[in-house]
Amino acid sequence: MERRRLLSFAAFALTAGAAGAAIAQPAPPSAIPPLQAEPPPPPPPGARYVWEPGHWHWDGVGWEWHRGHYIIRHVGWHEFVHGEWVLRPRGWVWIPGHWR
Repeated sequence: MERRRLLSFAAFALTAGAAGAAIAQPAPPSAIPPLQAEPPPPPPPGARYVWEPGHWHWDGVGWEWHRGHYIIRHVGWHEFVHGEWVLRPRGWVWIPGHWR
């Protein structure tokens, strides 16, 4: 009997937590603005720097432009993959840029 009550409480807590997370993070609308032309300012700060282009960020209310900037390549990182918006079954999701 005690175990059943504990499992019931755990199921309720998980359901309540999932509902709260869904409400707290509104999905952006489907219309992502076009990218802004933003060439990298020459010259890079050093030989190990790579330009990460700007992108649109959804702040929960509207679109906000995040300007491009130089990032430093660390030892063992060979290629930078630029961030992108990807359409998933639950809506648009931002996949940040990363090294590989």
